[in-house]
Amino acid sequence: MSQYLILIYDDEQAWAEAKPSDTGKMMEGHQAFQAKHQSAIVGGNALEPTATATTVRPNSDTVTDGPFAETKEALGGYYLIEAADLDAAIAIAKDVPVFTGGLEVRPIMVFN
Repeated sequence: MSQYLILIYDDEQAWAEAKPSDTGKMMEGHQAFQAKHQSAIVGGNALEPTATATTVRPNSDTVTDGPFAETKEALGGYYLIEAADLDAAIAIAKDVPVFTGGLEVRPIMVFN
């Protein structure tokens, strides 16, 4: 089995303006995703909004408030999963709920 990271990008404004019933449905969606794919999920977390981010550029000793780049869709969380191949990982990712955003599926690099 290979490991893949499913990066969850969504519109932070949609989350901020969502009704409690909408965020409740989204959380129920994540709980259903986790129940359906519990054997594949290795880990995962939600992230605080981009306003809490700090960008660090070690080679220049630069530290700035906020995310690296301003975009409408921000990285809001991730799942680390195990899947037989990329196609299987994509099939799992299609079940991750988002308001209006998208998902990025990336294989975890293995060093020998």
